[in-house]
Amino acid sequence: MDPCPFVRLIIESLALKLPQATRPAGHGVHPSTTPCFCKLKIKNFPSQTALLRLCTSPNDGPPEHSTSTVGFHLDATALRRLSAKPISLRLSVYTGRMGSTCGVNSGKLLGRVHVIIDLAGAESKPIVFRNGWMKLGSEPDKPSARLHLTVRAEPDPRFVFQFGGEPECSPVVFQIQGNIRQPVFSCKFSADRNSRSRSLPSDFTNNINSNNRTGWMRTFSGEKERQGRERKGWMIMVYDLSGSPVASASMITPFVPSPGTDRVSRSNPGAWLILRPNGASVSSWKPWGRLEAWRERGPIDGLGYKFELVTDSGPNSGRIPIAEATISVKKGGQFCIDSRITRDSNLVSTRSPVKGFVICSTVEGEGKVSKPVVQVGAQHVTCMADAALFVALSAAIDLSMDACRFFSHKLRKELCHDEQDSFS
Repeated sequence: MDPCPFVRLIIESLALKLPQATRPAGHGVHPSTTPCFCKLKIKNFPSQTALLRLCTSPNDGPPEHSTSTVGFHLDATALRRLSAKPISLRLSVYTGRMGSTCGVNSGKLLGRVHVIIDLAGAESKPIVFRNGWMKLGSEPDKPSARLHLTVRAEPDPRFVFQFGGEPECSPVVFQIQGNIRQPVFSCKFSADRNSRSRSLPSDFTNNINSNNRTGWMRTFSGEKERQGRERKGWMIMVYDLSGSPVASASMITPFVPSPGTDRVSRSNPGAWLILRPNGASVSSWKPWGRLEAWRERGPIDGLGYKFELVTDSGPNSGRIPIAEATISVKKGGQFCIDSRITRDSNLVSTRSPVKGFVICSTVEGEGKVSKPVVQVGAQHVTCMADAALFVALSAAIDLSMDACRFFSHKLRKELCHDEQDSFS
């Protein structure tokens, strides 16, 4: 199982130094308080935006503090296209707030710089294209702002997988290597609303309880049936080519509407447990990660989620927050864990101990056919079972889009145990 070549183009150490003002800009106004940002553009790639920290140091050394690191991810197809000749990275620097008013950009353009990039050989070795200050103005005798940046590329090989169908339809999962699609996993989805334990390995509930891990799971035995409708009991098992289970995602907390509404709220999210086999026995499992999901309120209708790694230290201190983000319900998006690229705050917030790129999985918008494409950083995969965990996690976030659908809407029949809750 070989990874696909990827290259990460990184733009970091971004800072702006403004020229000294020749006269006061006005009472209470100073250049150091001016918000600044830049837009980064490479032909045929979506533009990206980063905030700029103002540098007030009198020397021309690298800035002590910088803002967001920005990056472009280049797969094998992009590398073949871009390695034929040098390309240009354009950075446009603005003062003022990001965004637009009545279709007009709010910021005022200070200037632009261009960095020439030659990606030949970048998939096998790191390359630095630029490191230092660049002048924004074109007039040699006139003081102008300067932009500090570091532009570099580094190899970032990844395994690429794609579900052959929607996760709830129990698809085959293929590994993608160029034009080759090779089956590597199969999935089995179940939606037993009455008893989740029927679809779990026989000793899973006992193992969790005997190790005092009740914090990872809410068992349903002895609980009164919740008032109103609920989505519970969903589970997807991932098998290798020999038919052995290698990972699973189990809905451990039902997705239920908040009182008086038909939406799953942030205050009472549903939750999944991502599981891996515990040793050589296929009947013994242990938790690896926990995913919460809910329906966000606000100007953008979104699927909110939080992912945590699970440790063996117990229910009170055994969760390590990794990522929290929102995905558009209408347009879909990507589930990403990547410590080296800081995105807009409403898209992703990734925390330590994540190192580098971990996973990126596509998520289609509500009601659309979804066959997730999953990229996993090669450094995080030592065996097929490691990759299966990320496949199970991707299935869980994709299924959460359906689990968080308004309860006034019907679900497709594969997602419902009771015929009355589904539509054909």
